[in-house]
Amino acid sequence: MKVKGKVYRTVWMEGSSVFMIDQNMLPFEFRIHEAKTYFDTCFAITTMIIRGAGAIGAAAGYAMAQAFLGAPENDYWNYVEQAKEDIEATRPTARNLFYAVERVFKAGKVSVEDAVVEARKIADEDARDSRKIGEFGNELIKDGSRIETHCNAGWLAFVDYGTALSPIYFARKSRKKIFVYVDETRPRSQGARLTAWELKNGRIPHVIVPDNAGAYLMSQGMVDMMIVGADRIAKNGDVANKIGTFEKAIIAKEFGVPFYVAAPTSTIDIKCKSGKNIIIENRSEDEVLYQTGIDKNNNIETILVCSPGSKALNPAFDVTPAKYITGIITEKGIIKPDRVEIKKLF
Repeated sequence: MKVKGKVYRTVWMEGSSVFMIDQNMLPFEFRIHEAKTYFDTCFAITTMIIRGAGAIGAAAGYAMAQAFLGAPENDYWNYVEQAKEDIEATRPTARNLFYAVERVFKAGKVSVEDAVVEARKIADEDARDSRKIGEFGNELIKDGSRIETHCNAGWLAFVDYGTALSPIYFARKSRKKIFVYVDETRPRSQGARLTAWELKNGRIPHVIVPDNAGAYLMSQGMVDMMIVGADRIAKNGDVANKIGTFEKAIIAKEFGVPFYVAAPTSTIDIKCKSGKNIIIENRSEDEVLYQTGIDKNNNIETILVCSPGSKALNPAFDVTPAKYITGIITEKGIIKPDRVEIKKLF
């Protein structure tokens, strides 16, 4: 993706440092964050400096490589194994994180150099797979389509291209006229802050809508299809994604709106039988109680927006049962969300 004329990936590695776009600063400031150690990269994942399934996976793979690079000779394997536990504890729901850590850890048993090579390979594969998802997904988008999306599953959520937004980017390149309804996606507002920023940067017509506007839009025939991303897909086709996805899928089913999930096969957890087995991350209540923005003088401020003294519950994800999903767009093609179709991918 280009920003101010320069091509960027969301996350990359130079030497022993991992560099990433600081998503906590967007859309108000474009800043590159440097994580010098695996501890720093873990912090970036936990605090959502970097977020999104593929981007988390790539960062986690790089963090595992950093651990091999930084391990002391006198306590090498204890250090590396502890690092693996630390990295895996940062975001429990995202499958790509565990997928990447497992691959780099295995490669690191051969050599440190192999660990670094494997981490870079995972990032390259993520970008390649996202591009293929865009090409396949573009086939579903008709000229004049009005598409709703939830959360951010664009370029920022992966190494490049993204998943839910990748078909939209390719539709734009194909000169199709499209319009995107961007769910704001509370409480972190990934849609309003990140997806909208991406689409504006890509000159794609869009509008931000409240999270609870989906039923109205669909009931009025204003939405032709919905595309979302995924953080983990179970063997039976159940999908864990950003909180609020499940209710959108129910509404889409009610009004006959096709509901697609875009995700690489690395997001599919074939050891997970169903959505009931997916761990749902609960995050800090501060994400609900406080919001960050800029004042009239362009100063970034965080303010309390809820009743003082009230508590908040903040589940970060929900699970959409396979029966509500029209299809899953992968880098290998578009499949039905069931055990038979998913098994064919592996």
